[in-house]
Amino acid sequence: MTGQIVAALIALTLGIPHGAIDHLIALPRNPRNRFVGFILGYTAIAILSAVAIAQWNLIGFRLVLVMSALHFGFGDASYENEWQEFAGHKKFNLVSVCAYAIPSGLLPVMLPLTDHRSISALHRIHPALSQWAGSYSHLIRGSVLTLALCGFIGLLFNKAYRMSIDLVLIALLSLIAPPLLCFAFYFGCWHALRHTARLVPKLESARIAAMSDDLTGAYRRGIVPGAYAVIGTLVIACALMIWDAHQFGSGLLWSTLVIVWALTVPHMLTTASFDRKALQSRA
Repeated sequence: MTGQIVAALIALTLGIPHGAIDHLIALPRNPRNRFVGFILGYTAIAILSAVAIAQWNLIGFRLVLVMSALHFGFGDASYENEWQEFAGHKKFNLVSVCAYAIPSGLLPVMLPLTDHRSISALHRIHPALSQWAGSYSHLIRGSVLTLALCGFIGLLFNKAYRMSIDLVLIALLSLIAPPLLCFAFYFGCWHALRHTARLVPKLESARIAAMSDDLTGAYRRGIVPGAYAVIGTLVIACALMIWDAHQFGSGLLWSTLVIVWALTVPHMLTTASFDRKALQSRA
């Protein structure tokens, strides 16, 4: 279990930078007062979310799970649509988008956390989380797997073969991998990686590097501006453990998760605008 927690912490850390440069893509730096206002508002929402999750563990945890599932699913569907457009193909229709987005977001969130193997991991992270699903674990698992099967069939029917394969891979990851590692790996090495790829065309220096076939440089320019958030998150997580041992004394992973989930709230609101554009089908 200790090894899993360390691996999960590393995977979560790898995913942090992808959501740390929203201010570079959400609005221009000028006028300056608008830019500063955005940063202050973004930070305020994150702080309020962190306090809410820490104070109301179960309610906050459940709300964040639903919110994260929607963000993950529709964010990855946006990636697929942007790839379609880049390749010169027609974007996927709304039916295909929903058939993929809803189960693909729920699978890596709900299945690992309703797995019997997750109880000890959740208890180790924070005792209040071990019974988050109550007596509905089997119902949640059955519902998510049913949605995934229906989504897979719908994708095949609409000839969205790449997304159908993607959905199968996410399902296998969610069913086979240790629960804690599944969520952390998906967040840090799947969702975050794709989101970083989506940032490349929106960041001038990264776009120029990509057009010069410097793919490593393009990714680096999409990651480095948000690298400060990794240090900041770990520093704040350690500070929380010292400041309130009752709420955060269960470990660095819990503190880091609280911060990641808290940052997801303003991050989801910020990225919703260009997710919506990516998901809109052209006539």
